[in-house]
Amino acid sequence: MLKVLVVDDDQGLRLSVKSALSVTQRFEVDEAFDGVNAMEKIKAGDKKYDVVILDVDMPRMNGLETLRQIKELDPGTIVLIMTAHATLNDAIQAVKDGAFNYLQKPVAGDDLIALIDKAVNAHTLISNIAASAPVMVEEGRKIIGHTSQMQKVFNIIHRLAKVETPVLIRGASGTGKELVAKAIHFNSARKDEKFVAINCSAIPENLFESELFGHEKGSFTGADQRKIGKFQFAEGGTLFLDEVGDMPQLMQVKILRVLQEKLFTPVGSNREFPTNVRIIAATNRPLEDMIRAGTFREDLFYRLNVVPIFLPALAERKDDMEHMVNIFIRKFNQAHGKRINGIAPDAMAVLKKHSWPGNIRELENVIEHAFVLEMTNIITIASLPEALLMATGTNLIDIPPAQETAQTVAAAGLGSAAQAHATLGDDEDSDLSLDSDDMEDSYIVPYSGENLDFNAQKEAFEKEFIIKALKTFRGRINQTALHANIPKKTLLRKIEKYGIVAKDYSN
Repeated sequence: MLKVLVVDDDQGLRLSVKSALSVTQRFEVDEAFDGVNAMEKIKAGDKKYDVVILDVDMPRMNGLETLRQIKELDPGTIVLIMTAHATLNDAIQAVKDGAFNYLQKPVAGDDLIALIDKAVNAHTLISNIAASAPVMVEEGRKIIGHTSQMQKVFNIIHRLAKVETPVLIRGASGTGKELVAKAIHFNSARKDEKFVAINCSAIPENLFESELFGHEKGSFTGADQRKIGKFQFAEGGTLFLDEVGDMPQLMQVKILRVLQEKLFTPVGSNREFPTNVRIIAATNRPLEDMIRAGTFREDLFYRLNVVPIFLPALAERKDDMEHMVNIFIRKFNQAHGKRINGIAPDAMAVLKKHSWPGNIRELENVIEHAFVLEMTNIITIASLPEALLMATGTNLIDIPPAQETAQTVAAAGLGSAAQAHATLGDDEDSDLSLDSDDMEDSYIVPYSGENLDFNAQKEAFEKEFIIKALKTFRGRINQTALHANIPKKTLLRKIEKYGIVAKDYSN
C-alpha cells in the first residue's frame, strides 16, 4: 500500500483528493494544511511517504520551497504538483526542480491515479538501477549521496532531471547502461516524449547517416521513399546512442555538429532541420585511448562527457551481490508467480566465486535459470546452471545434500522409499534394504507370480526409479544426482547399464 501525503491549504480540495484515492484500496492517505505542516509530518519519521501531492500557492511555505526541502531530505520521494491556471508557470518550474509532473485543478480522480502509477513505474526504474551502482563525477569528485546506495542513485537522477545536458555512461557490457539511460529519461522533464535507442555497433557504416538523420526520396539507390531518421523520430525526447565508441569517424563529425548547432540535414536534402533531442551516450570502449590513437574525436568526447556516469564491473562489487540477487528474486517471483524467499548460503558462496564476465546481465540470467529449476522455496546450488558450476570448480557430488533434499524429492513425487533408502551405492551389488511397508505403490514393481528373483526385482526398481528421477529433473544429471541422493558416478554407471538416455527426459 502506497503512503500518500496531500498538502493543500484548501480543506475541501484535500478531502476531494483523499476521496478520489480511496476508490481503490491501494493508498493510505494523510493530509497537511500547508508546506510547514507537511515538513513537520515528513520529518517526524512516523512513516515514510512514497508520494507527496503538493499545491503550489500556500501560506507560510509555498509549494516550490516545500518541494526543495523534500528533495533535499529524500530525493526518492515522488512529488506531484497541483496547480491553478494562474500558477501554471510555477508548476512547470517545479517539474524542472524535481517534481515528477503536475495536474491542473480541479483534479480528476482517474487522471491523478494514472499519474501516480506512471510516477511509481519511473520510480521503480531507479530502484532497479541501484544494482548497477552508478557513480556520477562532478567537477572531479564523486557524488557519494547521503546514507545508502539508493539515496546516492536517487540523488544522481534528481540532479540529471534538472538539466538538459548530454550524459555519457561508461561501463562494461552487461552493467546496465541502457537501464540507467531509461531511468534518466523517464524521471526527467522529457518523460512524456519518446525514448529512442540506437546501437551504433549494429548499423552498417553506409547506412549510418540515413538511420540518424533520414533521407529524401531518390537520394541513393534503393531510396524509393522519404524516411525520417532517429533524430526526427525522437523529437522532444531522448536519443540513446549505445556503444558510441563504435561510431564511424565521419559520423562523429556530423553528430558533433548536431550537438553544437542543434541542426541536421537529411541525406539528399538541401534543407536544415532544427532538433530538440537530449543525447545520452554509452560505451564500454576506452575512449581516452581511442582519442590518443586517433579513432575517436576529442571534441566530440568533451561534448558528450558533460555528465559522466560510471558503472563498475560486477567482479569489483562482490559485497553487493546478495542485494542484487534479492532484487532479482523479487522481480522473478512476480514474473513467474513463485514464492522463493532467498538463496542458500552455499549457493551464494558459489556466485561470489564466479568472475562474472557478463556482469549484471549474466547474474540476472543465472537467477532466472534457477527460478525455472528450483523446486523448493530457496535457491540452492542444484538449480544453478551447470556452466557456472563448472566455471567455479563446484562439484555437486562433493556437497552434502541440503536439509530440504528429502522434502524436494517428496514434492517431486519420488516417494518415501526414495527419501529414506534409495541411495544407490558405489558397489554394483550393494543391498538396497527396502522394506515393502516403506515403499510408495508407484515404485513397487507388480508381482506376476512368475519371478521371485531378488536381483531382477532390484534392477527393475533401480531402472524405474532412475527414469522417474530423470523425468522429474528434466534429464539433468547433476540435479538428479543431488536431489535423488545418488552419487553421480553411480548414476552414470546405472544409466549406461540399463541403456537409459537422459536426454529423452529433458522435456
